[in-house]
Amino acid sequence: MGAQHIFEQQFECYQNDNTATNFLMSCMSRAFGLLMDSICLLYISAVVVYIMFLSDSSMTGGNAGLLLTASLAMIGTTQRCVKCSADVETLMTAVERVLDYTRIDPEAELESTPDRKPSVNWPQKGRIEFIEMSLQYPESPAPVLRDINFLVNSGEKIGIIGRTGAGKSSIIAGLFRLTEPNGGQILIDGIDIQSIGLHDLRRQISIIPQEPVLFTGSVRKNLDLFDGQSDEKLWSALDEVQLCEAISQLPGMLDAMISKGGSNFSVGQRQLVCLARAILRNNRILVLDEATANVDHQTDALIQRTIRKKFCNCTVITIAHRLNTIIDSDKVLVLDAGKVIEYGIPYILLKSGNGLFRQLVSQTGNRMASRLHKMAKHYYSDKFNVQFNELDSESD
Repeated sequence: MGAQHIFEQQFECYQNDNTATNFLMSCMSRAFGLLMDSICLLYISAVVVYIMFLSDSSMTGGNAGLLLTASLAMIGTTQRCVKCSADVETLMTAVERVLDYTRIDPEAELESTPDRKPSVNWPQKGRIEFIEMSLQYPESPAPVLRDINFLVNSGEKIGIIGRTGAGKSSIIAGLFRLTEPNGGQILIDGIDIQSIGLHDLRRQISIIPQEPVLFTGSVRKNLDLFDGQSDEKLWSALDEVQLCEAISQLPGMLDAMISKGGSNFSVGQRQLVCLARAILRNNRILVLDEATANVDHQTDALIQRTIRKKFCNCTVITIAHRLNTIIDSDKVLVLDAGKVIEYGIPYILLKSGNGLFRQLVSQTGNRMASRLHKMAKHYYSDKFNVQFNELDSESD
């Protein structure tokens, strides 16, 4: 494919790193040897001064020679001992890392027991219920979520908002059991997720993270890790996120290699690959963890349109970064200090008093707040087929 120069450049880059490291180690070894020689020279000089000027008449020539011979032999012995000690400490770093991994608390069982294994097509509805759920991280002095109660019906689109540290991402950690809840339950279609294996749970929930994750390998492997989809479905998913042209221009197309961390893709393209991956999984539950926080508005709009089209019958939970991305949600969950403050339809929350959701909207500025009010009103009107007269518009 005429890509020899790419591999040559990559090899030269690795070779330069290796040579620079070895050169630095050689320089340090020489400098260390010179330092040890200087210290030993000072010691031998002190011994000679002692023999010549400070010793008494009992110091014979044989004793003086023996003392000098032992001092000279000490130079090589000292360097060897110190070098061996430094090598042992360096090599023991690997052992220290392994021991650190052995101290990590293991996760729960990956596979469900036969009597608790959910059906193959679970979940069928995507109904999620949090019942008195509390969560505390091992390094946290206090719970980050306290007695969380809310219900997400099948097919609903839920937006989760709150200030920094309110516990938004902790909801996702509890849903995926990245951290086990300290109390309460999380039910998906009536099944307590703590009673099933992690693989059975996590395979049924798609996520588009804030930091898009791509793995070193081909485009095909990043879209379909277990080779369960045909090329037609892969290209169809890429077409849904408008990546067909970009992938078709790569050498090898679906078999083109993705660099470590997806460095040969832009942030927006990596996010779209994650979206295509979720489309292929076709799960009943989709989680967006501030998926559009690091992309431009055009890519944000494309992601939102694709989600509304391809996941219209799925349960979607969105961690909000921009309020305009969740203003059209069926419901909004407002968190503060790990507690549920408000939960309801965006337009109703904006109309009712001076709640936290209304405050967050007001803090975006008069122009943006007015736009968000109009968007919430428009989506409420379309969903519930409510007609507003001019008097209502003026009061808004």
